[in-house]
Amino acid sequence: MVRTFDIAIIGAGMAGASLAARIGGRVRVLLLEAEEQPGYHATGRSAAFWTESYGGPGVQPLTSASGPVLRDLGVLTPRGALTLGRAGQEAQVAAFAARYRALGVEVDLLDRAALAARVPGLRAEWTCGALEPSTCDIDVAALHQHYLAQARGEGVELWCRAGIAGAQRTASGWTLALADGRCVDAGVIVDAAGAWADPVAALAGIRPLGIVPYRRTMAQLAVAATVGDDLPLVLDVGETFYFKPESGRLWLSPHDETPSPPCDAAPEEIDVALAISRFEQVVDWPVERVEHRWAGLRSFAPDRLPVYGFSPQDAGFFWFAGQGGFGIQTAPAAADLAARLLLGEGPGPIDPAPYAPDRFA
Repeated sequence: MVRTFDIAIIGAGMAGASLAARIGGRVRVLLLEAEEQPGYHATGRSAAFWTESYGGPGVQPLTSASGPVLRDLGVLTPRGALTLGRAGQEAQVAAFAARYRALGVEVDLLDRAALAARVPGLRAEWTCGALEPSTCDIDVAALHQHYLAQARGEGVELWCRAGIAGAQRTASGWTLALADGRCVDAGVIVDAAGAWADPVAALAGIRPLGIVPYRRTMAQLAVAATVGDDLPLVLDVGETFYFKPESGRLWLSPHDETPSPPCDAAPEEIDVALAISRFEQVVDWPVERVEHRWAGLRSFAPDRLPVYGFSPQDAGFFWFAGQGGFGIQTAPAAADLAARLLLGEGPGPIDPAPYAPDRFA
């Protein structure tokens, strides 16, 4: 017998799980995950932090609105973020601070002495910086499990190993063919498939939007220095690295963005070497060894803003994709915005227009 649901959400990472939790109990929801467990790809590989400048001014409203919810859920740990600049980049750092102050974000400009006090061993060429004291680490696993549990409690069904093999439009919605041979009917498809967002749309006969996955590399280092728990997240204004402490070790990224097909992403040795090279230009901490390395895919629409809303091509297809590396820190606000659109609820605190898929028409 073919089961029928009001909404089928494709992808059970942070995006799909948060939206399922928000709309569960109001409509019949099926959450479909191609892997053996949800959150295997981008969600499970994130070195997530909540920082209001991350993702740019167009993403900041979603991040700022999500902060109180994440705090109430107990998944944030104070960290602070320090954006560094070299000598000659003072104007660039000042412009960064001014841009986000104008949006209501607390940003403090620091001089060389203040930087050195926060980052021991900082090399001399780093002379200016901007501190965001509100930045926090996110317990990604706890947040994801919270949403999955909430969705389950609201009657949402989660099917794993349920990749989409095809989607046939019907008078009342869609018949979805799953890779394991099962079929299911749904009134609306929600495309929360992350790196696979465009391929899922193509299966349904919906024009892809040009959402491109990019590989991001992370490495865990052991260094010949004491990495204090009070070290902030350290980035540079040119977006060429970031690092932060994690359980007595150091997590480091070269801030790489290498276009990739949707896949089980793996790190490249050249990117790990690049990360270490850039790190050694920041502090004088000798790297003893690389203990672990991994990579994930971050998917962006052409304008690097997320895509939330019904397809202008078919009102039975809803985009919830293109969330780049900021999908976790914006999850509560994004899920609320999408749910309001999906269910026809009243307007919320965030204008959905900048994220509408018809901007690519």
